Amino acid sequence: MGRNYEARPVSAEDAAFVRSLVIHQDAAILALNKPAGLPVQTRNPDDRTLDALMAAFARSNGKRPRLVHRLDAPTSGVIVAAVTQPAAAALSAAFAGRQVAKTYLALVAGVRPSEAEGEIDAPLIRHRPKPELELMRAARPGEAGAQAARTRWRLAASSGALHLLEVEPETGRMHQIRAHLALAGMPIVGDPYYGGATTLHGVRAPRLMLHALRLSAPHPSGGRFVVFAEAPGEFRAALAARPAGLAKTLKPD
Repeated sequence: MGRNYEARPVSAEDAAFVRSLVIHQDAAILALNKPAGLPVQTRNPDDRTLDALMAAFARSNGKRPRLVHRLDAPTSGVIVAAVTQPAAAALSAAFAGRQVAKTYLALVAGVRPSEAEGEIDAPLIRHRPKPELELMRAARPGEAGAQAARTRWRLAASSGALHLLEVEPETGRMHQIRAHLALAGMPIVGDPYYGGATTLHGVRAPRLMLHALRLSAPHPSGGRFVVFAEAPGEFRAALAARPAGLAKTLKPD
């Protein structure tokens, strides 16, 4: 998905910043823990985006790693880039063939879910409530442009009216997790577009409380790889506890 233009120089400060996000690097893949608020890509090539910051990893011929999937700007966590063109082709094929498994953490507020886990199978369609705003909504039966979408979730921890979900999207639609959890009556904290609570403990929510925790995919060189990005402190602080399984680690499947 990364643009094909050659790498533009980045400042020493930006190079140090993006290098600090690296959680795994080898000859084929580069995995980073993207912070909330950093856009992956925009229409303006002069914007400070993760795509533009990939120039910090450019080789002597000017070629740089290519991002092979997206995260919404307000979402944090694991994002993967391909170091070479063959790796990009292999990873893109894996995403297209649904061979990539992703797990997210989502913090929701309200009544504790009545079930420990569930699945949301609801087609989604793009819509524009305002000319400058594109969102997703539930599609009506037979509606043109509807995209099949399926999301699994599991209750990982609760603290009062706050609940931490582990979420696995089987498909990769825009805003899928945000829209699906809202449809299920569990909108994500800090997500006003999909009805999420805008405050935490009486103060404004610091961000959209959605984090890409884990990604597993076929490695371009064979086998599979798995990368983890530790949950940001906002999640642990909100629950006043550290749920098991949030450790940052890298290991083979």
